This record gives sequence, structure tokens and C-alpha cells, in this order.
Amino acid sequence: MRISLHDAEWTVTGFHPWVPLLGNSMETGAPLQGVIDWIPATVPGGVHHDLYRAGHIEHPHIDRNSIACEWVENRWWLYRTRLPRLERLGAKLELVFRGLDYRASVYLNNVKIGEHEGMFHPAAFDITAMAREHETLELGVLFEHAPDEMGQIGKTSLTRTQKSRFSYKWDFSTRMVNIGLWDDVYLRVCEDVSIDEIAVHTDTNGGQGIIDVRAALRADREDGVGAEGIVVRVECADPRGKVVLRQDVPADGSLECRCRLAVDDAELWHPNGYGAQPLYRLKLQALRDGLPFDERELKVGIRKLEYARNEDSPDDSLPYTFVVNGKKIYIKGVNLTPLDLMYGNVTPERYEWLVRLMRSARVNMVRVWGGGLIEKETFYDLCDRYGIMIWQEFIQSSSGVDNEPSKIPEFLALLGRTAEAALKERRNHVSLTVWSGGNELMSGPNTPSTYEDENLAMLRDLVAAHDSRRLFLPTSASGPVEMVTREKGVSHDVHGNWKHLGDPEHYELYGESDSLFHSEFGVDGASPAKSLRKFLTEPHLRPLSSRESLVWRHHGGEWWDTKSRDEEWFGPLDEVETFVQCSQWLQADGLRFIVEANRRRAFRNSGSIIWQMNEPWPNVSCTSLVDYYGEAKMAYYWVRKAFAPVHASLDYRRLRFAPGESFAGRIVVSGSGEERPIVVRATVLNAAGQPVDDRRFEGVAPAYRSETLGDLDFTVGAYEQGLFFVRLQLLDADGRAMFENVYTFSTETERALAGALTLSPDVEAAALGAWREREEPSGIRLWERTYRVTNRGRHVAFYVYPEETSDRYWLEAEGAYEMLFPGETKDIVVRCIARRTGGLFAKEEAFSAVRPEDAPPSVVIRRFGDAAGTSASSEGTVSASEPAR
Repeated sequence: MRISLHDAEWTVTGFHPWVPLLGNSMETGAPLQGVIDWIPATVPGGVHHDLYRAGHIEHPHIDRNSIACEWVENRWWLYRTRLPRLERLGAKLELVFRGLDYRASVYLNNVKIGEHEGMFHPAAFDITAMAREHETLELGVLFEHAPDEMGQIGKTSLTRTQKSRFSYKWDFSTRMVNIGLWDDVYLRVCEDVSIDEIAVHTDTNGGQGIIDVRAALRADREDGVGAEGIVVRVECADPRGKVVLRQDVPADGSLECRCRLAVDDAELWHPNGYGAQPLYRLKLQALRDGLPFDERELKVGIRKLEYARNEDSPDDSLPYTFVVNGKKIYIKGVNLTPLDLMYGNVTPERYEWLVRLMRSARVNMVRVWGGGLIEKETFYDLCDRYGIMIWQEFIQSSSGVDNEPSKIPEFLALLGRTAEAALKERRNHVSLTVWSGGNELMSGPNTPSTYEDENLAMLRDLVAAHDSRRLFLPTSASGPVEMVTREKGVSHDVHGNWKHLGDPEHYELYGESDSLFHSEFGVDGASPAKSLRKFLTEPHLRPLSSRESLVWRHHGGEWWDTKSRDEEWFGPLDEVETFVQCSQWLQADGLRFIVEANRRRAFRNSGSIIWQMNEPWPNVSCTSLVDYYGEAKMAYYWVRKAFAPVHASLDYRRLRFAPGESFAGRIVVSGSGEERPIVVRATVLNAAGQPVDDRRFEGVAPAYRSETLGDLDFTVGAYEQGLFFVRLQLLDADGRAMFENVYTFSTETERALAGALTLSPDVEAAALGAWREREEPSGIRLWERTYRVTNRGRHVAFYVYPEETSDRYWLEAEGAYEMLFPGETKDIVVRCIARRTGGLFAKEEAFSAVRPEDAPPSVVIRRFGDAAGTSASSEGTVSASEPAR
């Protein structure tokens, strides 16, 4: 039995280092006081959150305020609460911490009962004797100052801790080092024998689903009672709750039991896009004389997981193709950073919003990056539910000066404890697909480390011991070279690049790449203007470079300054909304090309994992698809389209052509599911929407592969504003477009896309009916509404998209960031979920007293080049900028 301490009344205070251990002044005998008085504390959480709520620090996100908060990591912090009085203590009462961050001493009634170092393995303390002796128990947890660890730049070989390094400063985050109780705290009442470790592996055999269960029991009585008379009952219920199997397994002399359940007509778990994600309920009960005395329950998915080498891959390559239920899975992936620098305060709702966005984008794999966290259990549960396979890295990362895995004995011992805990606690998740030793670990320049490395060999042995059916990769990238390159035959699993490389370099490099797997790459783009206004004060709300503004440099501009790049393509940008739109365009274009180029080579290339899905700090610009506040950028929607089940793409090598030059491209279709006939219409248009070339390509969309349908060749003309477009449409049997992809090209050598800012579209938006509200099976309340947008102007309307303006809701949409040629009408389906953010959000207080769902979303329709937004006409309903039920 577990009793959570989340709802206990926690308080926290801070001291200069060592002061709490002395207590009174040596010189005067007077009590030594803290740097603050006692304040309310949030558990799980972190000290910064509590200090901000109590008014001791300014909001760290605003401008450069976080620099003034760096004193926090250099203090000691003491948490306290009173433990509840229990009627039954069992054979043993344990106090369990799931996340002590980082070095802590634990006290009961001012008596030290133990200490702990490490974020990712649990700390458990036997408090049975003290609980029996004392009516009340005052718990104190004293954290030392944060350990001296490297941020992004340093020497990996000198790493000594298992403290998450990204919070010490990374390219996508500032320095704000968390201290506190970042994960669950609870009391565990143990009987004389209790269920301890559980290992579940699933497989298939013909039409049966196989569930292998191993349960280890733990004896907690002082007289060393054994397993005599103890039976573990294993019960399996199908996804609708009907019990389909029950088996009683006697515990053996080693306090362990094993069984195999064979489920007839099993409902198989599939990755997102390949089928459903049914989950079976597995309940284990420990019985003595037929009476239960301990119980554990978990959800499991049944699937067969295998690994294969890529087609036509070199003999020395690793198996980068994932095979689930007999089908090769083409990886449509994203990389995950922690959701927040204050990761203890991330709400379950915030996790769910991010995983929902992954699912909506057709993502089927997420790489949990080694510079971040072993995430909370909630995240893995959500990936099980939504079909997102997990690539989990152990907590190690490159550092730039050197990237060699640390061999320091104390570090290896800590790393081993972290890895063993992660393996035992996460292996039962059906979504977990592959382990990796860490991020960008290298034995030499551009040379990824291998299984021969002592550090990685230890991890490989631990995976073999505790989760032997899953693949362990030494690191990501895994070589034989680290970075994507034009050289042939050496790009197995590669990383890079993280910038738009320009025209034609970007398109030539990725278009000709022969990588087997591309597990990290990105392109930077600005955050939405509505987000910038949350953390930039008025003097900084204009486009600035990192050389012009320390504030912009502080919020990602040091690495991800796009101003000069964007002005090279669009000309001077003086207004923040237009700057954001231009920056996001180039990010979206650059990412789309890489993803499509990789996909055109399936399964010689086994997939793409984009850097990065999210960011843990509000940046003016970053490589994320979704910003800190949960706002999806233009790149998110273009990646979602590039991951579409059936997809048509244009293979080209540059964006700029002189009038009279020949344009040469290939039309490629990528399929999903069963092979089927396909028709692609390829239309070349000018800015007025007039077709200058129009052709049809017929062929077959292969199952989960790509096929070239033909070549698109034409002579480039002189076009208005120097812009022309190639639109690809997949046509159904009635000739209607069921998929559309539009590519923009230019005949200008300088400021090639500047003409897009001078066109004259006229977009009207109408809300079709009132908001529809429904509750999903998970309990989430979803708001949905359709907006019909029409271009009544003379020119193409670039990238029409919705924006929620009340800040009470997260928003995602179908049909966002599409182009509208003159006279065209398209629908945008908007879906909103109430924000439940927690943590350090600038406007949290503005609506925390009111349930967000009491008022529906407020949406405006925007387009590229329009800073104000377009209000919808009523059509008998309401304005798109007005809330309505």
C-alpha cells in the first residue's frame, strides 16, 4: 500500500552552505537564520517555483531575470512536513523518494536517517521503528547546493554526476539549475512478504498473444519468513475490462515466480499510424491461504518487436529498421527535451498535450535525449496509449571540448544505479523500443563511440541482464561518422545539421544523402509573436540579432539567431509578427525537404527523428516544432504533412531559377498500408494562381515505401514578383484533391522571397456553426470548430492559420498553414483543450481562479504578411474572434 505525500503541507527555507548543520553561531551562540523565512512548497516541484510564488524572485522568464536567480542553486534548501499517522504499519514502513534532486540528507524528528545522491534512482528509508515509537513524525529533507556540473560545453570525460546537464545552460535553455523533490514522495506499507520487481515481456505466436511475467517477492519480517504457502495470482483483463486469463503461480524458494499467459485472438498494440493501441490490464496478487496481502496492477500491450538491418546496407551496419508485428515501421520521429527547466512542476496535462501533438503529427517514435531526463511515469503511460515508440537514452551527452564517455569510477557507479533503476521501472511499457548509451558520445572527432567503450559495455551488460529482448545502441549517432556528409557509404546513423544551409547547399546535401538513419537534425525558426509578448518587455519586441540585444541572446539567440538569414531571403524586417512568419517559413521549408528526402529512400533509410519537438525555456528562436508554451509553429504542420500516410513530394535541388532556365524535378509518391493505384496532378502556377503547366502522373503508391512516378520538366518564365509555385495534388477516383503539397520557387537572385510580402490577397474567414464540446475517454474536454477561409484577392495567400487569443486553451488544427490561390476556399478544423500548465507561466495567474472551460476558445484567422488577423464573418453564427458556445 502506498500513501502519497503530495497533499501534505510542505514548507521550505534556504541557507548558505553548511549553516543548517551548525545551527547556532560559534561566536555568539545565537541561532543562525536562513536566507528566507519558511514559505509554502510544492511537491513534486522545485525551489524556484516556490520562491517565485512567494515573491522572493522576479519571474525568471522575463527578459534576463533568470540571471538574478542563479544564487538559488548555490544555497542549501530544507523541506519539511509532518507525516500522517497510520493505523497499520505492516511488517515494515518505508519512506520512498522517487526524485531527490540532487544530494540530500533525510531527517525524522531531527534525527538523520540517511542520505542520497542522484536524481533518477529511488531512495527508500525504513522508518518502522520510529513510527512505532513516536506519535508524530516531522520529516526534513536537506538539499545541498547543486553539484558543479557542465552545461553544453565541457569535457564529457570529466562528468561526475547524474544531474541533468541541460539546466546548466544549453543552446535551447538558459542556466536555471533545479533543486528539490522533483518526483513522487510516498509512504509504503510492506507486509511480511510483498511484491517487489515485476518484469513483463510480450510477443506473438500465431494468433496468440504471449505475456511472460516474472515477479520477485521481498521478505520484510525480521525472522526471515520464506515463500511457503505463498501464491501469486496473475490476472489478465482485455482492453474492455473482461478477465480473459487467471493463473495461480506458487513462489519458489528464491521468492520468485514466473508464468506465461497465452491470449487467444489477442488484440495487438501497433505504433501510431499502423493500427490501434489496445492495452490489457495485468493484476498480480500475493496470496497466503487464499487471502490477498499485496497487489500490483499495470497496463501492457501485446506486440512482437524485432530489429533488422536496412535494405542494401553495409555489412558492418547496425539494425536500424524496427519491425513490429511483422511490419517494417518507417520512423517518423521527434526528439524530446525536458518540458521545463523546472521539470518537477510539469503537470500531467502538459505531458498529454505534447504527446497528443505527436500523435496528431503522425509521429511514431520519440527519442528521449540523454542530456535531459529519465522522464516521469506519466510520459511513458501516454506513449503506450497513443502509440509513440520510445528511444530512451541513458543520462550522458557530448560536451564539445571532448565527448568521450566518462570512466571515473564514482560516475560509473552512479550511472549504473540510474540505468538499472530505469531498466527495471520502464521495461514493462510496450512503447519502449530501444535503449541508447547517450547523446553524441565519441571516441574521437566525428567518430561515435562503440560497444568497446568501457562505459557503454557496462550499460550493454545491464540491458542484457534486465531487458534482454530490446536493442541497445551504443550512442546516437552510432556511426561510423557522427555528422551527415556528402561522402558515400559512411552515413549510417547520423546527426546534423541544425540550420538552413542556404540555396542550393541545403537541397544538394540532403537530397543526395545516403544515410541509413537520421536520428537528429533540425532547422531553427522563431517562436510565435503571441509567445514572444509573454517574456519580452516592450523595448525588446522588435526583430533583433543576438549582437544587437542581450535579451534576444539570452533567449536562444546566441545559437539560433535567424535575423540575417531571414533578411537575406525577405529583405529588411522591422515588425515582429512579419519577422516571425518569415523565420518560420524558412524553418518549415528546410525541415520539409530533409524529411521528404529521407522518406523517398525508405527502407534504405529507416527514418527521421527531428530535433526537436519542444523546448524547456521560452526562446525567441529555436529548432523546436512546438514552443515553450505549447504553441505549434508552422514547421510542426509542414512536418505533419510530410509524415502523411499517403504523400506526394517534389525532388529538386534548388529554389532559385533564372527566366529561361530548365526546371527539373521528380514526382515521388510515398505509400502506407496496402499498395494502390494513384494519380498525382502537378500544376505550375504564378502568384495570380494562373496555371502555366498542368500534368498528371499515374502509378502505384507502394505499401510503406516510395516510388518515382515521373519527371517534371519545364522552362522557367518571368513571373510577377519573381515567384512561381509547383502544386502536387493526390486525386481520388472523382478527381478531387485529397492531399496537397505546394513548393515555392523564385526567379530573383537577391531577396528571393521578398515578393511574398508585396502581394494582395484578400482572405475572408467564416466560422461554421458554434463550438462543439465533447469529453474524450481519457476525461479531456475537447472543443472543436470549423472555419471556412476564402481568398477573394488577386494574389496567392500564403500560409493561413488559426490563433487562440484568450490564452486559456492549447490549439491544434487540420488545414493550418495551407496556401490559398485566388478564388480558392478551404476549411480549417480547430481543436482546443484547456491549458493546465503549472510552473512558471507568465499569465498563469490571469486565469487560475477561473476554470478555463467556463468560457470557450477565442480564435482569429491569420495569414502570412498580415499582423492583425482576420475576423470571421458570422454566416448566422459568430465572429471567429468572438467566443461562442
